[in-house]
Amino acid sequence: MHRPSSTSSVRSWPNRDEVHAAAALWARRLISANTNIRRVGYIGSYARGDWGPGSDIDLVILVGEAEDPLVRARGIDTLDLPVPADVLIFTEAEWDGMQGRRIRREPIVWTT
Repeated sequence: MHRPSSTSSVRSWPNRDEVHAAAALWARRLISANTNIRRVGYIGSYARGDWGPGSDIDLVILVGEAEDPLVRARGIDTLDLPVPADVLIFTEAEWDGMQGRRIRREPIVWTT
């Protein structure tokens, strides 16, 4: 017999203000636990204002020094955020060197 996995349903998706507040709190906690992190922000639909149900948040973390790009996000826990998250980690020098690239043409909202 088929059973539903949950008796509740999603009636609304968090709005931009709720996601921003949660991201800002998350960023403050992350920065307080890791002195190598300089700034945290987000790009994509939440930064542009065209988010919708199912949208994730695209986090940008700037660090002073970084490991190999393939392992940078190891240990970054985003489960406290109200929406799924993608995490992009760059050194400040890498970020500054990306002028003119697509990612830098996206609006960014800095949480810290």
